[in-house]
Amino acid sequence: MGSTLIVVVVVGALAVLVAQTLQRRRPEPPTQHSWGVPSQLDRDDFPRRDAEWLVVAFTSATCDSCESVVSKVTILESSAVAVAVMAFQEHQSLHVRYGIDAVPTVVIADAAGVVRSNFVGPPSATDLWAAVAELREPGSTPPPEAHRQV
Repeated sequence: MGSTLIVVVVVGALAVLVAQTLQRRRPEPPTQHSWGVPSQLDRDDFPRRDAEWLVVAFTSATCDSCESVVSKVTILESSAVAVAVMAFQEHQSLHVRYGIDAVPTVVIADAAGVVRSNFVGPPSATDLWAAVAELREPGSTPPPEAHRQV
């Protein structure tokens, strides 16, 4: 009985060592790319420097989903909200300056140029318009849980 217990303990210890060795040999997970989004804009790079808010859509003429984003952001234009559509083909220097490496990218900046919200990829009209409304008037949009059906 004593020798059987010793064999079981030794086999268990070996199993633990093998498992630890295999775990160390396991490759790291693939890197996850995060797309560049500026945290600050120079308002002088965009029209209507005097507007309280700026919505910039960084797009490309070769991007299929960019067209729908342009139609969603242009509706936001008002006396308080300036909208700028910066197609890569026409404004490549701004894409480079702000590190935009995926389109469509939409940023919403305040009067000082601080980016307060952003979307990489095509946002829904509801999400985009709610983000602008919430920034302009905090508390104006219902919390996400208010949309849940019971």
